[in-house]
Amino acid sequence: MFGLGTKEPVIAKASIAIDCPAGEVFEYLSDGFFENYPRWSPEVVELERLTEGPLKLGTLARQVRVDQGRRTETRFKINVYEPGKRVGFTGVSDPFCCTYELREMDSGKSAHLVFIFELSEIQMFMRPFEKLIRVVVQEGAERTVRNLKRLTEAAHMAKPSSR
Repeated sequence: MFGLGTKEPVIAKASIAIDCPAGEVFEYLSDGFFENYPRWSPEVVELERLTEGPLKLGTLARQVRVDQGRRTETRFKINVYEPGKRVGFTGVSDPFCCTYELREMDSGKSAHLVFIFELSEIQMFMRPFEKLIRVVVQEGAERTVRNLKRLTEAAHMAKPSSR
């Protein structure tokens, strides 16, 4: 009767076709993660690598984001790493995970990107805003794939071999 929301996870999914080979998109997502993530997700105002070496399974990082005027700091780790296909992140200090999945299209000339974001729980004080949170998270997922499309296609076109 006086429920403050559910414990249902908030899941957003968005996909897009990118005029760039899947391998190049994966490189942008993984090899260039620490340089590129703030570009496709401008809400990221700080990003710090906490483990040495290239992005791989188990890599730890810290981010500070400002979403809808709300500043959050989280630590996350790479929990999925399949070169050329998938890379996923899970919160260490917060209950979220996200995955970027790639599939080749058009004989390898383009890619299909699927982005999935899951917030496994909403804090009690935020539950009255659950519907709004779901809308904002879905809009963020759609913006993420559009940004990745724009940025990876521009990087692809800038390569001398692509012209």
